[in-house]
Amino acid sequence: MKKQFLFLFYLLAGIIIGSLLGSVCRGIPSLSWLGYSNTIGFSPSSPAVLDLIVVRITFGFAMSVSVAQIITIALAMYIYGKTR
Repeated sequence: MKKQFLFLFYLLAGIIIGSLLGSVCRGIPSLSWLGYSNTIGFSPSSPAVLDLIVVRITFGFAMSVSVAQIITIALAMYIYGKTR
């Protein structure tokens, strides 16, 4: 149980730090490639809709992933492997 929380902590830390790093580096010309991101999932402007006359259910999912996040998540998993 403790290992799962530690893994989740490192994963979330990698995502948050990578997001911050990508945002900061977006304005620096030589490091702007770290801020490059792409959205994965359903388009927020046209989500999947299930209309059952009585109930309308809307499904949507979008996740933006940047180069900095990928690098920091990989680094966090490496650190997790070393701390186990």
